[in-house]
Order: sequence, then C-alpha cells, then structure tokens
Amino acid sequence: MDMFMTGFAVLLFAAVILAIEGSWLWWSGSHGGGARRIAQRLRLMAGGAAGNAQQLSILKQRRYAKAPALERLLRRVPQLAALDRLLSQAGLSWSVAQFLGGTASTSLAGMVLPLFWDLPLPAMLVALAAGLLLPGGLALRARAARLKKIEQQLPEAADFLGRALRAGHSFANVLQMAGDEMPDPIAAEFRFAHREINYGVPMNEALHNLATRVPLTDLRYLVIAVLIQRESGGNLAEILGSISRLIRARLKLLGQVRVMSAEGRLSAWILGLLPIGVLLVMTLLNPEYVRPLWHDPTGVRLMWWAGGVSMLGVFWMRSLIHIRV
Repeated sequence: MDMFMTGFAVLLFAAVILAIEGSWLWWSGSHGGGARRIAQRLRLMAGGAAGNAQQLSILKQRRYAKAPALERLLRRVPQLAALDRLLSQAGLSWSVAQFLGGTASTSLAGMVLPLFWDLPLPAMLVALAAGLLLPGGLALRARAARLKKIEQQLPEAADFLGRALRAGHSFANVLQMAGDEMPDPIAAEFRFAHREINYGVPMNEALHNLATRVPLTDLRYLVIAVLIQRESGGNLAEILGSISRLIRARLKLLGQVRVMSAEGRLSAWILGLLPIGVLLVMTLLNPEYVRPLWHDPTGVRLMWWAGGVSMLGVFWMRSLIHIRV
C-alpha cells in the first residue's frame, strides 16, 4: 500500500505540474506574443527602430519549441544553445523542448519504476540518474556516429572539390555541386554552407560556420586551406589533393589501431557489463536472494564499493585502449 500511495503521489505531482504549465502556455499564447514578435521584426526590417542595436539574422534559426511562449522562455537560457548545437550535430530532428521533455519523462520513469520492486533509496537514485542521462547519452552517441561518417567521407569530398575546381567552377558552385551529388551527411553540410552564401553571408563566415557545426580536425584543415588560399592565392585544387591524401593515411592508421585494440575493447565491455547483467538476472529470478544487498547495511556498502571499483576498471580499460591518431 505504501508503494502504491508513493507512486500515486508522484504521478499526481507530475499531473499538477503539467496542468500549470499548460495553463501558462494557453494564457501566453492567447495574448498575442507571437504577433508582437512578428510586428517588432517587421518594424526593424522597415527601419522603424532606427538606432536599435539589435541585428536581424538573415538565416533561419532552429526553433527551441513550437509554442511561442515556451520558445521565448528557453531562449532566455544561454546554456541551451550548446544543447541545440549538440542536437544539430547529431542530425536529430528533436527540438530543445522535446529533448527536455524526453529527459523529464525518462527521469520520472526511472524514479517510479523502482517503487514496484521495493528497491531502497540508493537504487532509486541510480535509476533516476540513468533516466536523466539516457537521452543525453543517445544524442552523444548519434553525434559521434554522424561525425565519424562525415570524417570517412572527407577524403572523397576533398577530391571532389579539387576536381571541380580544376574544371573551372567557382568555389561557391563547387559547394553546391558537392551538396547535390555527394551522399549525406556531408552533403547536407555543404548544402547549408552554400545556402548561407546565397543568402549573403560572406564566404569566410560561412566556412567558419561549417567548421563550427562539424567539429572535426580534418575539416578544419580543409577550411583553413581554403581561407589561406583566398587571402594569399595558390593552387587550391592541389592543396585539397594533399589534404585528401593526408586524411586517408590518418584514417588507415586509425583503422589499424582499432583492429589491434579490438580485443581490449571487447574485454572492457564484458568486464563492465557482466556484473550488471548477472545482478539483473539474479534479481528477476530470485529477488529474495539479492534482497540483502539492497536492505542490509553491509550489503549496501558492498554494492557501493563494487560499483565504484567496476567504474574505476571501466575507465582504466578505456584509457588503455583509447589511442589518439
């Protein structure tokens, strides 16, 4: 009964919070906040706000939320710009509001589900932390996979740019051709850079934005080569060919290192996940056998020590197999 009442109280609290938030969004939307923002933007474009230091961006920005009131509220938090950049680099269609809502949902699930197994407070805190970190971990994993794919496409992209330049095309047209003919995800970045140039963004700024959106060292080398060539001249096609060969050699060496460290990485995964898997299986098959680990003070201390030593071993194995090329 205590577990049922606790779960009911948590769900009731969440329902009240959602009701208050819904009422606030309805009240804000009914008072024309979006209309006022559009009118202010039109006044700035028409020059009605002369001397105003606010500058209009000619580029379409990613929205933090669909609701105008929630959008304005989230825009007031500067730290959310880094989260929005992470979602963009991961190639996810999630908005910041959707990500925060998903994080709140998984956190609530991580807090409520342990109540059904009558787990103690430390286990509930661990489940809450897991639910809190799950969406961020998925976004970071998607970002790493997308950046890795772009990195593998860079040598071909550099060769493509060099061949198009040798054929006599301008660099802006070369970006458009790369965006149209190359596969995603690197084609999407080239299309975005070309779109910025078409909208009036200077070439140097568009390339800087490209390097910011795709934080890869090899791509920064390519951007730096283009910027230097625009300032001092030179054979850009030949420079891009040299960069392509350099990237291919580095990726080949990185592949050899990954092959030689495959056994160590597999050992790290097994040693890190095996204790957790065994504990979950024993909890499901014979909960009474595992109950002293959660309720007895000595068992709780043993669990904390085992978790700490396991995490130390995982980080130690990761440091041994993580080789930067």
